[in-house]
Amino acid sequence: MLQRLKLAIAAALMSASSASYAGYEFTVGEDGKLIFGGYIKADMRVTSGNIAFKDFWTGTGDVLLEDTTSTKFFVNESRFNTKYVHGDVTGFIEMDFYGGGGNEVVSNSVHPRLRHAFIKYKNFTVGQTWTTFMNVSALPETADFAGPTVGEAFIRQTMVRYEIGDFQVALENPETAGGDPSQDVLPDVVGKYTFAGDWGNVSVAGLFRQLNVDADNSETGLGVSVAGSIKLYGKSDLKFQIHGGNTGRYVGVGATPDVVGNEAEETVSYMVSYRHFWTEAARTSVFLGNITTDVGDIDRSHWGVNFFSDINKDLSYGVEVGQFEMADKDADSFYGQVSFKYVL
Repeated sequence: MLQRLKLAIAAALMSASSASYAGYEFTVGEDGKLIFGGYIKADMRVTSGNIAFKDFWTGTGDVLLEDTTSTKFFVNESRFNTKYVHGDVTGFIEMDFYGGGGNEVVSNSVHPRLRHAFIKYKNFTVGQTWTTFMNVSALPETADFAGPTVGEAFIRQTMVRYEIGDFQVALENPETAGGDPSQDVLPDVVGKYTFAGDWGNVSVAGLFRQLNVDADNSETGLGVSVAGSIKLYGKSDLKFQIHGGNTGRYVGVGATPDVVGNEAEETVSYMVSYRHFWTEAARTSVFLGNITTDVGDIDRSHWGVNFFSDINKDLSYGVEVGQFEMADKDADSFYGQVSFKYVL
């Protein structure tokens, strides 16, 4: 078995060395495949305002005493993944380079960060990947890492998920942000149904959680999400997400904890993005995201507009401008970003 793997990889590497675009799928034995993927992305970013520079906007930021303009170049979003398929079993692992560490004085070294690590067997998925509460197809195309995360369901965690047809149900890792996670006993329960067709897809998801305020008190958390990607004329599309209830850490990437004081936070958030294709290779996305909360009285927004173009099927570039605002802190920053991306 090991010898066959070595021979298959060696043959594939030899054939790929003379091609401008290498193949990354290797045959392993009689019923297996080893697939390598990922991309390299280089970003140049400028921010200006009284929210401190970040490589990408999340749901929060450091408020400065006065407006500041900062410029940074970085490649941390680059990532590599490996998928092994053997019959009904698939294993997948992916890492990027947002694991912290290093500095910008000499080597700009950074640590790898685990994104996904899961096993899929028939209808079961076990391991770390995107939460079932999330519709990945409803994420817009942006230069800023994940776009308007304030309005997006965006979280990866370990789970056990079962799917049958268009329905998925999962038990996912509990973590009461802002409370006492050491008291978490019951896993988060997530269910989702996706309506799909030639027109695109729309998902409806529900979330049930036990939120532990402290050792003696807990709150029941309920959340709902409607998200989708709708095909319009040509290749253009409309992507959207709407979330409500006790969504907490599932939405907004750090905008709000699950509990504030002794109460489960109530959140309303949304994201909408329209992408227009000017040609087969050139396109523009306009997007807006917002999140508001009841107890913490948070109000955060992120809008942007961009232009992307493919140089060839593997290499593309993009330009994006936009604004991140923390209205509850009377703070905002504008940003501009240029990105180059090579898909491996």
